[in-house]
Amino acid sequence: MDAVDGAEAVAGGLLLFVVPGFTIARALFPEWRFRGPDGARHALETATLAFVLSVALTVLVGSALLGVAPGGFAAAWSDPLLETVLAAIAVVGAVAGVLRGAYARVPPTPPAGPEDDEEGAFELTRELDRLHREERRLSPRARGTAALETTSAEIERQRAELRDRIDALEQRREEQYAR
Repeated sequence: MDAVDGAEAVAGGLLLFVVPGFTIARALFPEWRFRGPDGARHALETATLAFVLSVALTVLVGSALLGVAPGGFAAAWSDPLLETVLAAIAVVGAVAGVLRGAYARVPPTPPAGPEDDEEGAFELTRELDRLHREERRLSPRARGTAALETTSAEIERQRAELRDRIDALEQRREEQYAR
């Protein structure tokens, strides 16, 4: 009798704290794999997300069942309404994961952004910061070498090129924000 109770406790714990969240996490992020250079990080992220999603789903489904079921419900194997709903959510998540390629041998390609050839806002900002630093680095050198006409002219040419690149990148950033 104790072995059955122990198996029920393990199955119930997995159903309440792991399985629904895991299947939903795999459906949401089908490109995450547990092998390769990012495998450990993806495994940790998936485990954490599975636990948090499972607990959130358990609370939400339990609250909904308390409001819907007359006289409430008992979260026990004798009244498995909560477990049935969580199992149904897990099945839906597993089917969605299969359809999105989460369990396939070859991972699906991540969803593409609006335009793959354009760099994102973070990369654009990093490049602008780098160009501004380069411009500031050239500025004191231009003032310090005013006596050397050729060096000063070269530095001014470099500063003008930097300013043109900065203006072009800022224009691209403004166009991205306008979308």
